[in-house]
Amino acid sequence: MVQKKTLHRQIAELALTKKAKDVAILDLHKLTSMTDYFVICSGDSETQVKAIADAIMSGMEELGERVWHTEGLQNLQWVLLDYVDVVVHVFHKDARTFYGLEKLWGDAKIQKVADRKPRTTTKPKKQTEK
Repeated sequence: MVQKKTLHRQIAELALTKKAKDVAILDLHKLTSMTDYFVICSGDSETQVKAIADAIMSGMEELGERVWHTEGLQNLQWVLLDYVDVVVHVFHKDARTFYGLEKLWGDAKIQKVADRKPRTTTKPKKQTEK
């Protein structure tokens, strides 16, 4: 099982494996008792939204965490995955703009999560004199 402190981070990383866009973790500890975190991300198409949701569910299951409740897997505009302490919102990009959860929960601490790309070191090219 994943520790409660890292569950939200692990979910964000799983979303990134399917090229999720604008991955954000909202810390709701001081705002509600409903859940501790929201993980919010977007996909560019219904196919990508499904792939992101599937990657999160299967990745969490491999780590011993099963989703407690799901919604939206039929229409793929807004998929909700409830892990009790973390609620995941996978949006189609247009639906995310429309619903604006980050604005609705504007008092929450928001942490953006970006894909870590390996850094390559290249030597600067020598300039040739003319």
